Amino acid sequence: MEDQKENIFDTDKNVKLSADPEEGDNSRAKACNRRCGLKEDVESPAPPIRGEFSDPVYKEIALANGQINRMNKDELRAKLADLKLDTRGVKDVLKKRLKSYYKKQKLMQSVLEGGPTDTYYDYICVVDFEATCEENNPPDFLHEIIEFPMVLINTHTLEIEDTFQEYVKPEVNSQLSDFCVQLTGITQEMVDKADTFCNVLQRVVVWLQERELGTKYKYAVLTDGSWDMSKFLNIQCRVSGIRYPQFAKKWINIRKSYGNFYKVPRTQTKLSSMLEKLGLHYEGRPHCGLDDSRNIARIALRMLQDGCQLRVNERIHAGQLLNVPSSAPVEGAPPPHNPRCRN
Repeated sequence: MEDQKENIFDTDKNVKLSADPEEGDNSRAKACNRRCGLKEDVESPAPPIRGEFSDPVYKEIALANGQINRMNKDELRAKLADLKLDTRGVKDVLKKRLKSYYKKQKLMQSVLEGGPTDTYYDYICVVDFEATCEENNPPDFLHEIIEFPMVLINTHTLEIEDTFQEYVKPEVNSQLSDFCVQLTGITQEMVDKADTFCNVLQRVVVWLQERELGTKYKYAVLTDGSWDMSKFLNIQCRVSGIRYPQFAKKWINIRKSYGNFYKVPRTQTKLSSMLEKLGLHYEGRPHCGLDDSRNIARIALRMLQDGCQLRVNERIHAGQLLNVPSSAPVEGAPPPHNPRCRN
């Protein structure tokens, strides 16, 4: 229900999550460019930088980036094909993919030499709720979750490893609108036969626990926008009289990550736009929560393949949506526990 979410809560803003060093020059960098098949950068050397990106490897990466910036689309595709990388996507995506490849190669070499490194979560859980809605979504309308899907991404194998899906019975407004049925494909019979949200959430927790997330494996939740966690889940927990689950208090908003990584404006980060710019097509039925989650997962996987470090960038505190700065320590979600009643 992407368009519905846009209509209800369109307050998302892009924030810068990462920095790309573009500084420096030395003989080692020129040697790197020759090994990578790139021409030497003839621009004047920039002053040395300090801090996080002061390691010489980042100077090599910066010079490679400069050469890639001067390539046209055909040159980018040819170079990607030579490296047996995906050649689909718009020019900016191809450019980022090639830059990320060289960055990854140099950082891997740097790690072997005792240089800087970085760490992914072991798993990412993609969630995209479907909720009750009306065509015009009046301000006082209470949105209740009617589908709870989850798609589990293994960040090491870069594959979708498992999925979870259950429908949920709305308790306040039990009758679905014709618009909601047509939009989501979820019928009145489906929700009438479904369990309550509290019971479904308990089974989600068991599903996560069985996969040892938060205990053996480091994981994070990922959503398409801020609404699923900060609005829909927050409202639903209040309706169901349970506390907001700790494992969902921080998440990756893929729209922010995508916009910052590929340097595109907020208006180009809808699900359909992200797929299109990556050269992908939607698979399944739009506004089916599980299918939406699978397609969001495909975008996340492509971003990981392109070298994006997906990190938690939003959280909820005292019912308020807050940004998580890129300088914050990288923490996984806590082990999931059964929902608790509100005091």
